[in-house]
Amino acid sequence: MKKYEIKSEVCVYQDDELSQEDRELVEAAKQATQQSYSPYSKFRVGAALRLADGTIATGSNQENASYPLGLCAERTAIFHAQHMHPEQPIQAIAIAAWANGHFYPEPISPCGACRQVMLEVEDRYKHPIRVLLYGMSGTHVVETVKDLLPFQFISESLKK
Repeated sequence: MKKYEIKSEVCVYQDDELSQEDRELVEAAKQATQQSYSPYSKFRVGAALRLADGTIATGSNQENASYPLGLCAERTAIFHAQHMHPEQPIQAIAIAAWANGHFYPEPISPCGACRQVMLEVEDRYKHPIRVLLYGMSGTHVVETVKDLLPFQFISESLKK
């Protein structure tokens, strides 16, 4: 048997400790929660991402009565940005969640499908994507999607 340990570094910042650029991105994600179409779950998620040229794109979760047909905020923002600015790598993405009249106290994390899409974009551009997970108690920051998905399935995996 072989055993190894996988570690991910996560930094937790209070709002006043974030850079102006990161505060702006988190605020855009928080605002994006209000564009959510979530009549079934009442769980509003917003995502905002910054492209290499400084452009900010946002997205929110979009539900459907047939639940599997909905789309998460992260993928909504990513697909929109990739469509509008395919030459621009994503530098960072911020994610926030709102329910019961307030933002979540603890940050929420992207689902597995969103992590996989984020990883593919990171691999496509050979550029790490910083991930900012907002919660009222603090914003958790990881420097690469690979810290959220340590076992990766990327385009290179199909060539082995």
